Amino acid sequence: MRNPFFYILLVVLVVLNAWLLANPNLIGRVGVFLYEYDYISTFPRALGMVAAVVVVALLAGLAVRRFFGRAIALVVLAMLVVMGLLWVVQSVGQFTTGMYQFTGAGFKAGAMLLPGLVTLVFSKFFYDVLTQKR
Repeated sequence: MRNPFFYILLVVLVVLNAWLLANPNLIGRVGVFLYEYDYISTFPRALGMVAAVVVVALLAGLAVRRFFGRAIALVVLAMLVVMGLLWVVQSVGQFTTGMYQFTGAGFKAGAMLLPGLVTLVFSKFFYDVLTQKR
């Protein structure tokens, strides 16, 4: 961690994502209440949920980088990046159609940003493993 810029940016994006998820419009609030999405009903709960997801992604990336050889780590991280990209595509599709499209632009952006953050974390670890000298 010679350059902490990535982690500072990640913390800022996690806080932004939590704020976006905790502040839907009126239709989004009704949906959060009806479907009992208690984990994003307030800012502290949304912050905890988003932070937990990002920390799990960071720990998974660190574990892959540490416990696997370079070739296997590249394959595993590439698969994680592809799974993250598929999650992003699925989230964009889900929140631009149906009832979710009426939950407000901020809430939709927050819902799409979370898989983007996970993909960003896995991409960073993939890049680190790819550029490390052996």
